[in-house]
Amino acid sequence: MNVQKLIVSSIRHSVVEVFTTMLGADIESCEVSVAQVTPEANDGVVSFIGLAGAWTGTGSISCSPAMACRICSKMLLTEASAVDEEVLDAVAELTNMVIGNVKSDLERHLGSLGLSIPTVVFGKNFKTKSARSGDWITERFVWEGEDLLVRIYLVPEQVGPHPRLAGQACPIDV
Repeated sequence: MNVQKLIVSSIRHSVVEVFTTMLGADIESCEVSVAQVTPEANDGVVSFIGLAGAWTGTGSISCSPAMACRICSKMLLTEASAVDEEVLDAVAELTNMVIGNVKSDLERHLGSLGLSIPTVVFGKNFKTKSARSGDWITERFVWEGEDLLVRIYLVPEQVGPHPRLAGQACPIDV
């Protein structure tokens, strides 16, 4: 089983399905890349959601502020002209739907996976980093001339205690 191909296929299917169903929009997949590097500085909106189970990692969606407003406008059938709480909530919900669909698809092959609640960041010139190193699969989509990046980092869960914590007592009494 090629997990990377499975993830790419799941991302593409999920994004197209969510955009068609929830936004009434066509979105086009443009390219896929796999890299261990931390993404460059961001200007815009990034939403993260954690995955846990037999495999663990993170899924994220990033886009420009203008695209985030367009997503909100389509989802809520209202006009959003600036990034505000409603826009961030809409991007979080889009992330939940897209990565949730990917999770459900992957579970058939990788076993049960849990999903955290999304966290959304908006700003200029900020960087993001995962606590673990490994391959990030990035698929770039284009909607109405703007990029939407969907990234997934997923690795088999470590069995046994974390190497840094091996042999240490739990510091918190419960």
